[in-house]
Amino acid sequence: MENGDRLTGTIAQSNVETMNLKTEFLGKFQIKWKAIEGVTAEQVLYVVDKSGQVLLGTVSTSGESFQVETAESGLVAIPRASVEFLRSEAAQAAYKAEIERLRDPSLLDLWSGNLDGGLSFAQGNAEATNFSSTLRTERKTTRDKISIYATSLFARDSTSGASETTANAVRGGTQYNINLTDRLFSFGFIDLEFDEFQDLDLRNVLGGGLGWRIRETKQTSFSLLFGGSFNQEFFSGDVTRRAGEVVLGEELSHQLFDGTSLSEKLVFYPNMSETGEFRIQFDTSISTEVGKGFAWHVTFSDRFLSNPLPDLEKNDILFTTGVRFIFGKRS
Repeated sequence: MENGDRLTGTIAQSNVETMNLKTEFLGKFQIKWKAIEGVTAEQVLYVVDKSGQVLLGTVSTSGESFQVETAESGLVAIPRASVEFLRSEAAQAAYKAEIERLRDPSLLDLWSGNLDGGLSFAQGNAEATNFSSTLRTERKTTRDKISIYATSLFARDSTSGASETTANAVRGGTQYNINLTDRLFSFGFIDLEFDEFQDLDLRNVLGGGLGWRIRETKQTSFSLLFGGSFNQEFFSGDVTRRAGEVVLGEELSHQLFDGTSLSEKLVFYPNMSETGEFRIQFDTSISTEVGKGFAWHVTFSDRFLSNPLPDLEKNDILFTTGVRFIFGKRS
């Protein structure tokens, strides 16, 4: 170590920032590479540099380079700054198994997402109950992505003495993306929606189109969407409307800083059957991790309909905040 200490143990694996070491008395822990003066490993390690070259052998450091004693090529020196990973044989086997799983995953593999819940009660002079929940999950591979999403809202007020439902809505759907190139992808989706106070028994939208990834990094993903859809709306009172629509949208996810992320999606649906009419869907959410598998979220959702039934509002806004349960491994 830089401070003169010497630690003895088994190297499990390391990346450019930290090394995982297992010792007899201290168990497993991480050490920052900047605190390490040198390494001598008699165990066989897989050494991976930034170009993807893999060397197998015992390892030691000499100045600013790693010395890898291989069975095939003898002693090979690699600049310390270019070494990306060190892995034990067990860690390398686990890495290969994960790569194989990613190449040919089953349909039940690779799912991740979050479940949001919000619940409030008021008792006394005012009596009210509000409940909201949101589920978002996706399965992403190098070839495609499946997304499933659902939101529900229910509110009841008994302040006046009579129990009255003041909100009752359910929204959900699924989208499938398949990559055509590194940037270009094709998508198809189904959206379903029920809203008692918009007199909407069912909105059923089937659509698809092309998407273009403007930016795709670990911190930021931003895409543009263009396509078409067929919208069927069934309202109370036997009112049915059907229309072809254009789909124009954008989707953003961004890591603001460690543990805090922003997601946002805006889609504009101009009506091709009734010129001048349109729908807008907007959703955005900020979440901050508060513990392993848990986060606190603030979510805003807006559904705008330019031509609602008579005497009904055009805008339906949902604002929620509460605990978010995160499941699965993010890609």
